[in-house]
Amino acid sequence: MAPRLRPLAGAAVALALSSGLLGACGGSSSSGNGIASKSPKEIVAETRAAAEKASSVHVSGSIASASAPIALNLDLAAGRGGHGQLSEGGVGFEVIQAGGTVYIKGSPAFYRRIGGPAAAQLLQGKWLKAPATSSDFASISSLTDLRKLIDSALASQGKLSKSATKTVNGQAVVGVTDVTRGGTLFVATKGAPYPVAIVKSGSSGGKVNFARWNEPVTIRPPADAIDISQLRSSK
Repeated sequence: MAPRLRPLAGAAVALALSSGLLGACGGSSSSGNGIASKSPKEIVAETRAAAEKASSVHVSGSIASASAPIALNLDLAAGRGGHGQLSEGGVGFEVIQAGGTVYIKGSPAFYRRIGGPAAAQLLQGKWLKAPATSSDFASISSLTDLRKLIDSALASQGKLSKSATKTVNGQAVVGVTDVTRGGTLFVATKGAPYPVAIVKSGSSGGKVNFARWNEPVTIRPPADAIDISQLRSSK
């Protein structure tokens, strides 16, 4: 008898990323790009435009949440999907999105959390899959889609304030802080004005880094993944 799986972890990740964290992390070169002289709204608009034209990016970091700390480490390719690892409270899983399908492979602890001991035994070492638009994987899908991730992180802001230039993750950046909701966007001041880091303090804060813009990303869907709809319908 196949186990009935409870909703998958991941919604908290998407919510935490889109709730008040502006985005940041990016490429660099030896010449200044003039972004530091722009207004806060212009900086956000230009970094969003640059990020949306990028072919790929590496996203990493950690976010606080009410239930447990969330960590992500993902390589994303525009229009093709992405792959990497996500975890909540130290319980993690691998994720791949390709061709409109999301695949996950969890640790035994992850499978126990979503389905109990039966799931952990049945699914150990196996991949699950579902359409990227399904309710099961929708929140995970939004994290492995470069365009959706950028839209989520940079879509709306409250009152904005620009800070002085500084160095973040080894890069020269200018900061834009959302005074209303909290969270600071650091944008590269050399090369393309890519985001370099999202930083927010407090109980719902964290830091998300964006790096390796436009580097090659290889995405290979796993063979013999188990369709999650079959598990839900099994008795």
